[in-house]
Amino acid sequence: MSITFGQDLPQERPDADGRAALFVPKADIKVDVLETLRKGAAVVGFGNHDRSVTIYYESNRFNEPNLAKWEQKARKAYERLVENLPTTSKMQTKLEYFEQVGYISGKGISIRRMESLKRWLEYSDAMDTAPATENVTWAPPAPPKKSIASDA
Repeated sequence: MSITFGQDLPQERPDADGRAALFVPKADIKVDVLETLRKGAAVVGFGNHDRSVTIYYESNRFNEPNLAKWEQKARKAYERLVENLPTTSKMQTKLEYFEQVGYISGKGISIRRMESLKRWLEYSDAMDTAPATENVTWAPPAPPKKSIASDA
């Protein structure tokens, strides 16, 4: 099977409204790359001109309650990617280690290969974190609170 860089793989870092790819590791991924990611991680990224991919990942190593679900981890990794935040949870690696399962953007997640995502989460003993549907829409941010000036 050959690896192709096609129209499906976003190229270059997206802006705040742009989309990135969602990935899961393939069975033949190098052990050291898999150990770095950790089981159950959400992986987002984009293609580079040298046919590699830049990925950001979130595995919730510190068991934060707001990162219990896979889609919450994906959103956290996506936010780091878009903002180009300094993190140790990123790498440039070979596309052949990963399968693209969908897309993520500032509006939500679209999963095109749910069976592959579920296979990854089952392998990771993390099926309880799986999204309920193929499309996850982010709730819009709350409107800013109005401050009331006092008459003092």
